[in-house]
Amino acid sequence: MALHCQEFGGKNYEASMSHVDKFVKELLSSDAMKDYNRARVYLDENYKSQEHFTALGSFYFLHESLKNIYQFDFKAKKYKKVTGKEIYSDTLESTPMLEKEKFPQDYFPECKWSRKGFIRTRWCITDCAFDLVNIHLFHDASNLIAWETSPSVYSGIRHKALGYVLDRIIDQRFEKVSYFVFGDFNFRLDAKAVVETLCAKATMQTIRAADTNEVVKLIFRESDNDRKVMLQLEKKLFDYFNQDVFRDNNGTALLEFDRELSVFKDRLYELDISFPPSYPYSEDSNQGRQYMNTRCPAWCDRILMSHSAKELILKSENDEKIVIYDHIGPNVCMGDHKEKDAYEVRRFSVKPHCSQEGRQHTEIHNPNGCIDKSSPECHIFRLLIVHYASASGLCSREASHTSLSCMFM
Repeated sequence: MALHCQEFGGKNYEASMSHVDKFVKELLSSDAMKDYNRARVYLDENYKSQEHFTALGSFYFLHESLKNIYQFDFKAKKYKKVTGKEIYSDTLESTPMLEKEKFPQDYFPECKWSRKGFIRTRWCITDCAFDLVNIHLFHDASNLIAWETSPSVYSGIRHKALGYVLDRIIDQRFEKVSYFVFGDFNFRLDAKAVVETLCAKATMQTIRAADTNEVVKLIFRESDNDRKVMLQLEKKLFDYFNQDVFRDNNGTALLEFDRELSVFKDRLYELDISFPPSYPYSEDSNQGRQYMNTRCPAWCDRILMSHSAKELILKSENDEKIVIYDHIGPNVCMGDHKEKDAYEVRRFSVKPHCSQEGRQHTEIHNPNGCIDKSSPECHIFRLLIVHYASASGLCSREASHTSLSCMFM
């Protein structure tokens, strides 16, 4: 089981990191985790190092039923058998069992540092090797700027950053293996196209700041119907009069505007989306289905994989019918990017096939040469992305979010 976290420790991380160690120890010793007898935890807690701090955390829990699991040492360039439970924090740059990078400063909007980057680990289970990549990409800083062009300038920044990650994990330094990339991609809908569609028959009013003449607000009104306000748009305001459009039929009518991943279709695969936009849900405990009016709802949180990784979970088109890629708690306050405790889950799983003898197994094939045809070990791959918002991470009450990804094997 792999848990990938972003913004671990919360936005007020200086004050909140003291809670992290207690949380991790309680998690490792909890009754719910008693069957996971090996663990690796990697926490980027060194917030004093602005050049390196990503606030990423990666948790890996190994079930006792799995007998032979190996992790790759990137410095020694060899696999090491995983035993016991180990926690690494502070300076992860010197930890050989992972690769961690913060994006180059010129990738950041206006070259202002923020906690964005990735962590990669590599695993081998019954001779099948794969990478798990924890990622956090850049958000949209302003709705007004996002609306100006199609695609937005922010989309271009995320495109560049994701391309950087993919190039790093398939470069010539190490053998190429299948990979899963999951976390907070911050993918957004094409704002200009969405607004033009939702407000096709509306008239637009522009409000500018008196001192700078800068556009500070856009108001879209119906041409008739007493000029009813349909949408108000500000830097951090996206107030559309009818949120049902984002929930009806799981928002599938808006998937045509979810275009950021299409650039990588030759490199990444994603299962079909059949759940509503994952962001930004209301923090009101009585409004589990309500979105906040800060941003246009979007599918920010995703599970992506290489095409060879797809073969690990889908052997045929029929397999996709037994795969689950969804979120949980649709009617409960579990939203992400909020001020109080919240989380959101997206997952897919593959049920094991049964041989004629009735023994459960899954044939796992890696194009790079890793083949396992009928190992009796548990070959159930389940990946989950969970967005958890709590102010100081998982341990307190201020704004943050933590994306958790789980792989059960």
